[in-house]
Amino acid sequence: MAMARQALAATAVTTGNVAPLAASSSSRFPRLQLVTPILSHELGRCRLATRSSATSYFGTAPQNRGTTNVTTNAVATKEASASSATTTGGHELLLFEALREGLEEELDRDPTVCVIGEDVGHYGGSYKVTKGFAEKFGDWRLLDTPICENSFTGMAIGAAMTGLRPVIEGMNMGFLLLAYNQIANNCGMLHYTSGGQFTIPVVIRGPGGVGRQLGAEHSQRLESYFQSVPGLQMVACSTPYNAKGLMKAAIRSENPVILFEHVLLYNLKEKIPDEEYTCCLEEAELVRPGEDITILTYSRMRYHVTQAAKTLVNKGYDPEIIDIRSLKPFDMYTIGQSVKKTHRVLIVEECMRTGGIGASLRAAIMENFFDDLDAPIGCLSSQDVPTPYAGPLEELTVVQPLQIVAAVEQLCSRE
Repeated sequence: MAMARQALAATAVTTGNVAPLAASSSSRFPRLQLVTPILSHELGRCRLATRSSATSYFGTAPQNRGTTNVTTNAVATKEASASSATTTGGHELLLFEALREGLEEELDRDPTVCVIGEDVGHYGGSYKVTKGFAEKFGDWRLLDTPICENSFTGMAIGAAMTGLRPVIEGMNMGFLLLAYNQIANNCGMLHYTSGGQFTIPVVIRGPGGVGRQLGAEHSQRLESYFQSVPGLQMVACSTPYNAKGLMKAAIRSENPVILFEHVLLYNLKEKIPDEEYTCCLEEAELVRPGEDITILTYSRMRYHVTQAAKTLVNKGYDPEIIDIRSLKPFDMYTIGQSVKKTHRVLIVEECMRTGGIGASLRAAIMENFFDDLDAPIGCLSSQDVPTPYAGPLEELTVVQPLQIVAAVEQLCSRE
């Protein structure tokens, strides 16, 4: 790695600290395109995390507001602010292309940024996030490794200690369990255990979540594994806009950051600004303002929630939807402001129920905003079982829009 460091130093035009985070762009691009219809969205100031279970029981849903069939063509959009009008200009990108653009901009901007992982070089990454980078930046900055997650993660952490800013790509997030010791005992703690002598500006990223019949070992959701490790910061992207913004902010951070990407969102399309921007790593996003109930979600479940919101609006409910984005730490200010307004909370996530993000979030809300609640906190998450390979069984383990509709109806019926 010393040779790599020397090669990078030789190409550096300037040295010094990485520039501070740029302010997020004020432009808003609310139109998203996915296979199924979803709501328009807008970026606002909000964050939160969630954890619960699809097997949570809320009793029989009230019947006085009609059936619980999910409406797919209703208009449920309610703009978060006056600035959410569609802006001219910008360019459309798929989510994986937005990640690529953000990473490329940082590689151009800072010669100490490098990428380490399996097939990240000439192959371009398993999901083509680094396509063409080896030819542009060279083999020293796009370092292909053998299948040895523990080794190359440790190597990247050592490189960060000497002044580089490595981006570690896990071909699948589940594979990073092989590097758990490096991530937990070294990446998260070395700044403290070295008495502040070292910073570890590492980004750990890659695809995860329940895909399309990828099997149990390729459907891992590791948020719950890493949330208790001191020193780690965790964010989850859900749109091309915040994917690029969070990627750039994570690379510039002096802290080790885990960026969770959902494998089923890579082909999500959105128009993003032409000008440079970053997204704050500690803020959530207000997807839809509302008055009746706060729904906290993140990653893929954002789109299950917005799909359910169409039906809820037709039934007369006004849900507020917050994409948590920052899984650690929680944006308790944004969460608190919403709870104080709606007095009801539903957490929706794809992770398993036991010991997860939603469990931690529910505890934090109970501790800080108990007197503002008019009903118990509802939680929906995947079942505590290995993800089945069979498609119908796989779908049964993950929260579906109908369950979200029923849960909101039950919570809003409580006095």
